[in-house]
Amino acid sequence: MGLLATIRKEWFIIGIVVVILSAKLQPSLGVKGGLLRPEYTVSYVAVSVIFFNSGLSLKSEELTSAVLHFRLHLLVQSFTLIFFPLAVWLLLKLLAFTAINQWLLKGIQTVGCMPPPVSSAVILTKAVGGNEAAAIFNSAFGSFLGIVVTPVLLLLFLGSSSSVPFSSIFSQLFMTVVVPLLLGQMCRRFLRERLERRKLPFGTVSSSILLLIIYTTFCDTFSNPNVELEPTSLLMVVITIFSIQISFMLLMFLFTTRSGSGFTPADTVAIMFCSTHKSLTLGIPMLKIVFSGYQQLSVISVPLLIYHPAQILLGSLLVPSIKTWMTSRQKAVKLTSLTPI
Repeated sequence: MGLLATIRKEWFIIGIVVVILSAKLQPSLGVKGGLLRPEYTVSYVAVSVIFFNSGLSLKSEELTSAVLHFRLHLLVQSFTLIFFPLAVWLLLKLLAFTAINQWLLKGIQTVGCMPPPVSSAVILTKAVGGNEAAAIFNSAFGSFLGIVVTPVLLLLFLGSSSSVPFSSIFSQLFMTVVVPLLLGQMCRRFLRERLERRKLPFGTVSSSILLLIIYTTFCDTFSNPNVELEPTSLLMVVITIFSIQISFMLLMFLFTTRSGSGFTPADTVAIMFCSTHKSLTLGIPMLKIVFSGYQQLSVISVPLLIYHPAQILLGSLLVPSIKTWMTSRQKAVKLTSLTPI
């Protein structure tokens, strides 16, 4: 029973391993021109379905309660979409002197350019008892911003593929990302009560389609003998990713808890998770569009595939200690306010 419960809980991470191994064993199914025809079914249909699903599930009506916390939103979005990619870019200048595969380094940069995820930061903030409304707002607003900002950052830091000009990238992004997302939001306006009553598994649908995208991406890699990954490079990437997450969470914790910051302990929790988490659901389809001309696309996507489970694992491990800290701080604040002057 314990094993089945673990499989149910971690099915997506297990699924990533399974589809990569399947791509290794039978890459011909998912390559361009193969039985699955990913150049149509994935590039257009699967990506569109993911973003329509995201639009349908985004609770935009809940965001109004958190809109006015302007300083918190500005901090999270500027950290995520300005400071994070710049800091990673500077770090990669140092890592360029190591033996890490250059395409994996580009992959780490793509992680830095990604918007926050719609789910994981909110789930962890809720588990701790932090400012859930702020987490929902920044995850949703960051996802909308990411549709425009992330491709620009990717092109700025990494450059576009010569086979995919700038105008084509944004026209494809508009048709497969923006339009489905807006259609999903429009449908939600009319179906909101029914959707909330039925509790449809939006996350499961997106994750399942995402596994198909990951599978076809790695089919292209394994059918190309020129692309190789060294175990040493992978290990160094894992260490780098965990180091980035821990140091950035610590940085945001110290910044928001300093005297005179104006943030409550609950705000700090939301800021820590929202500003350091990155979206795999938005990231993989965007990489597929922006870097469709690269043979090393799957290698570029590896750091993001590592970052996703790493942020959930690290966040889950930190939940008890962050919860204890937040409770003690809230009690101290209450005692201070009750103490007569």
